[in-house]
Amino acid sequence: MKYVLLFGGTMEPEERAKNPEMAAAYERIGRWFEEYGRAGKIVGGHELKGPHTATTVRFKDGTAMVTDGPFIESKEVIGGYAEVEVADLDEALEIAKTWPGQTSVEVRPVVGDA
Repeated sequence: MKYVLLFGGTMEPEERAKNPEMAAAYERIGRWFEEYGRAGKIVGGHELKGPHTATTVRFKDGTAMVTDGPFIESKEVIGGYAEVEVADLDEALEIAKTWPGQTSVEVRPVVGDA
């Protein structure tokens, strides 16, 4: 089964470079992606640019409106995602629990993948 792990807020790369703790965390995150990638569990994913780069499409009365700015209402910034190929939700959760970023991780199944 495929799941997407959505990772909670991150700093822009320039900010991380100035923050030794964040730089170290991102080194651990790189190793995490490498480990699960080698194991064949991570099959896709990317870090996302900050919310200031977002463009949102909203619909009102059947008309699409494009606006600059943050995406769909969210309490946290989504900093990136990984698509994982695992046996079941339990395995996806076990991988999510090892996330070294110390931010929240939302785990969601991919539609059409059983």
